[in-house]
Amino acid sequence: MQPPRKFAITPELDEIERLDRLIVFHPARAEAPEILSPRQIAEYNANGYLSGLRIFSDAEIGDIRSRFDRLLAEVMQAGGDSYSISSAHLKHADAYDLLTDRRIVAYAGDLLGENVVGWGAHYFCKMPGDGKSVSWHQDASYWPLTPAHTVTVWLAIDDADAENACMRFISGSHLRGRIAFEKSAEDESNVLNQTVPDAGRFGAPVDNALQAGEISLHSDLLLHGSDANASGRRRCGLTLRYCHAAVRAYLDWNLKGVVVRGSDPDGHWANPARPGA
Repeated sequence: MQPPRKFAITPELDEIERLDRLIVFHPARAEAPEILSPRQIAEYNANGYLSGLRIFSDAEIGDIRSRFDRLLAEVMQAGGDSYSISSAHLKHADAYDLLTDRRIVAYAGDLLGENVVGWGAHYFCKMPGDGKSVSWHQDASYWPLTPAHTVTVWLAIDDADAENACMRFISGSHLRGRIAFEKSAEDESNVLNQTVPDAGRFGAPVDNALQAGEISLHSDLLLHGSDANASGRRRCGLTLRYCHAAVRAYLDWNLKGVVVRGSDPDGHWANPARPGA
């Protein structure tokens, strides 16, 4: 069996920018939502995110955290760092199981429609005092996908709050379309490589505080970021990326996509099997 292909956390900007992509917000229009209320769907369309949704019990998230702790120790011993566990569902059964968890998929499906593909799983783990921030950005700017129709689920593995650098949103910024960005400066200590300058002109930041076991969901066009973790507490979250099956992927990113709800009528996504434990 061929080993899973390695995908860069931040693909080359020039390569992405040359692609022909449609980057506009696609409002959720669920006629018979499974779990979200019509009011919540309207809030998502207006604000670009939903937050504070409980998925896992304390015992369940405690088990997820323990397994991640072991994975992180193995990765760091092999020379990686706390941000390098990306496309995790292609390599780690735990991440695949979370990406395909029916409770999480139900939320994504209410925002995306009947046919849903899960294509990304990336652990963002800010160690105590690690000094790294995530500058303001739109996810869609990074991805070789068209149209821009991805919902990100952010699962809190640790409690996340302002003290340990929780994610922050600028409500309504997803309705601004594509926002110009700059390549991050070397001295920014940015985990990624894009920066939207003067993001405050689009609105006041909102802290996305979550308790372990809760999720938030946000549009791929919502401006978001996080400060450096200056506290003595770790802040780990798992981002799970879902798109409508009609989205098309360049640069072989279709190899990442797992059909998690409905079907992929065109067979565009590779639908890889669950990796070994």
